Amino acid sequence: MSPEAAQTIALQALGWLAGNDDLGPIFLGATGGSADDMRSRALDPDFQASVLEFLTMDDAWVIAFCDTIGLAYDQPLMARYALPGAEQVHWT
Repeated sequence: MSPEAAQTIALQALGWLAGNDDLGPIFLGATGGSADDMRSRALDPDFQASVLEFLTMDDAWVIAFCDTIGLAYDQPLMARYALPGAEQVHWT
């Protein structure tokens, strides 16, 4: 997946989180950010990566997001791998 496509998915996820009355506040609490931070950092690839990190923590969140926008369930994680910081993941 290209970084541009990954950023598009991250922005869609950010919009979905911002509009989600249950998860939006949890995301803000987890990041220590505010709604203004979400708007001002929306185009920052590192922030976008954190959005996808949060979203992919729970399969139910991924399913709900993907069902809402018509995306295959594996795309948020693939997008996360295409953004900064994924090269630091080590599974061994």
